[in-house]
Amino acid sequence: MPWKNLESEKGLDAIIAASVMRPQLIFKHSTRCSISFGAKNRLDDKLEKLAEKFDVHYLDLLRYREVSDKIASQLGLEHESPQVIIVEEGAAVFHLNHHTISPDKLLGYN
Repeated sequence: MPWKNLESEKGLDAIIAASVMRPQLIFKHSTRCSISFGAKNRLDDKLEKLAEKFDVHYLDLLRYREVSDKIASQLGLEHESPQVIIVEEGAAVFHLNHHTISPDKLLGYN
C-alpha cells in the first residue's frame, strides 16, 4: 500500500473530513534531513501494517510548506520536522516527532 501524497490545502481538508470515518496518519517529511529519512525508513518498513489501521499520507514539506503551515494552524500543533500526526474526528489526537517516530508506537495507539 503506497503513501498518498498530500500536496494541497484541499487535500488536507479531505483528510480532516475523512478522519470522521477512519483515522488518518500524516507524515511530514523533510527531504534534506537525515533524521527525517530515518523516520521514513522505519515507517516504510511497516507501511502495510500502518495502512491497515490508518489512511497514510505523505507531505514533502519543503515543496508544500503552505500545507504544513495549514496543518499547524488548523490542527493546533507546532510545526516540527519530521512529524507524524494522527487525525480522528477532525482533530489531531496523537503526534510524534524526530527520533520518537516509531511504527510500533503508532500501531499501539488507541
